[in-house]
Amino acid sequence: MNDVPSDLKIVVSMVLLTCGFILIPQLSDTAIRTILGLPMVLFLPGYSLIAALFPNRDDLDGIERVALSFGLSIAVVPLIGLGLNYTPWGIRLLPILISLSFFTIGMCVVALLRRRTLPEGEEFSVPFASTYHSMKGELSKKPDNKLDRVLSIILVLSIIASIVTLIYVVVTPKEGEKFTEFYILGIDGMADGYPTNFTLGESGNVIVGVVNHEYEVTDYSLRLFLENNSSSVAYEQLYMSLEHNETWEEELSFMPEVVGEDMKLQFLLYKDGNMTVPYRDLHLWIDVGEG
Repeated sequence: MNDVPSDLKIVVSMVLLTCGFILIPQLSDTAIRTILGLPMVLFLPGYSLIAALFPNRDDLDGIERVALSFGLSIAVVPLIGLGLNYTPWGIRLLPILISLSFFTIGMCVVALLRRRTLPEGEEFSVPFASTYHSMKGELSKKPDNKLDRVLSIILVLSIIASIVTLIYVVVTPKEGEKFTEFYILGIDGMADGYPTNFTLGESGNVIVGVVNHEYEVTDYSLRLFLENNSSSVAYEQLYMSLEHNETWEEELSFMPEVVGEDMKLQFLLYKDGNMTVPYRDLHLWIDVGEG
């Protein structure tokens, strides 16, 4: 590892550290997880890709690399999510974490191999050591007058205050819009493959999910109705109580008991015991034929 460039070491270390804070239960509820998760999504994938594409130090300057790192991360992460949607794993935290980790570390390996093919001194590197010594020299140098000394102190304090403020904003975000996610997935955990054609007596299965973003503990009731022109069939009613940001996801089975075409299978979600008007509703159009 001694001959691995410092920037690639830092990227790989941050990826592994982020995985640890997400996968280890004792660490996953800490604010550090959020702090590490932001660069994991918004910067590191793009930086590793830029490092692999442009190994020469003269290909891009520092500002261009940073700007493109953010831009490519915003482009790469949704593409990885789109690809996961067509896999058996679906768009979930663990598959996304594994995919981003493999992509970022893989690009770092490619960047390392490409830099080693370049003549010595032409490969890109981040001058951490020289920058540190330069800053240390500037700070330790005695100012010519008291005004310069005061301005230097103010500058250092301003930088520290900015960093502290940024961390505070990230860790304690302002309470946003209150809402509840309500979704239906096919049996494979993807947004397709819904059961729509039945014979009488045949059952169907879907995955139903509820995510609480109400900033408080919320009680929900879930009911299923099948409606045609002449009757309405009610299925079992489910209850759940979710903390803020807690997710409930279950596989539900239902069996149509009437024959018909283009019947509306409704998934009705009620909130806090109010059973008069659904808080959220979803539906599928199904056909049921004679057995």
